[in-house]
Amino acid sequence: MISKAEAKHIWVLAEQKKGKVANVALEAIGLARKLASASSQEVWAVLLGQDVGGLAEGLIQSGADVVLVVEHPKLDTFRDDPYVDVLAHLAENHKPAVFLIGANSAGRSLAPRLATKLRAGLAADCVELSWDAGNLVAVRPMYGGNVLATVTCPEARPQMATLRPKASPRPVLDASRKGRVEKVDLGGLQIRDRVKLLESVETGGGEVKLEEADIIVSGGRGMGGPERFAVVKALADAFKGAMGASRAAVDAGWVPYAHQVGQTGKTVSPKVYIACGISGAIQHLAGMRSSEIIVAINKNPDAPIFKVATFGIAGDLFEVVPLLTEAVKKEMS
Repeated sequence: MISKAEAKHIWVLAEQKKGKVANVALEAIGLARKLASASSQEVWAVLLGQDVGGLAEGLIQSGADVVLVVEHPKLDTFRDDPYVDVLAHLAENHKPAVFLIGANSAGRSLAPRLATKLRAGLAADCVELSWDAGNLVAVRPMYGGNVLATVTCPEARPQMATLRPKASPRPVLDASRKGRVEKVDLGGLQIRDRVKLLESVETGGGEVKLEEADIIVSGGRGMGGPERFAVVKALADAFKGAMGASRAAVDAGWVPYAHQVGQTGKTVSPKVYIACGISGAIQHLAGMRSSEIIVAINKNPDAPIFKVATFGIAGDLFEVVPLLTEAVKKEMS
């Protein structure tokens, strides 16, 4: 465990895939910059991969003071074992005070393993972070989003947190910013790699990713079948947004799991979330209730979804949604 007295600086995992830094990592750097300003700390971005050094300058322009670049064949594609071993090695040598990781699928798998290895505390799926007298103050939803808990870790270091996508805006690039890039030599570090990657399959093609979409249109049990999701998809496409689904629709085999929103799916926070034929089970609300605007379309006026909705339409979605789609197309044209 890293002692409180020797810990310093705010670290961010600059997660990248195929040479592109994840949006949530950039959002975390922007938030880290604000925390650093309030605490006289530096922001360090940790960049893992193979042939990724060219991304370092963009991280500095986004707000990082120092970029640690670690290149190794085992880091080319994300896997828990190599990432945990390398990040733990770096943390034990440099002793960060705070370590922020994006709360996407990779981050949610990685962060608890790394926290365990470092014997550090972890606040997961945070929507707000601040600084108070040397401690990171994390705010995270609990009990399906019905309660916001404030979490601090006063002794163990680093103070770790995963940041929910879109919980913080992406920083504006500043081409004039200067920083330091350090290429890390892992030396004789033994890196575990117990998983053999047989094939990497991209899903969704050119579709907008749920976590990055400003507008999401989701369908639930009320859709009635897989072929009827074409109505939802048409509205999502008209908005140039993403299509989501409830767990009930995914469990029924109507939509692939990649589209699932909720406690056991993806947590999203778009500007607009349109729920079509979704009753509003607490597990689903946990994954989308932080959306800026929620529009509910359901023929049952007593559906729980209306209690969290900004706007509600009690009606047949198969009549309402096509009308909305045509209106959006006309407005966008």
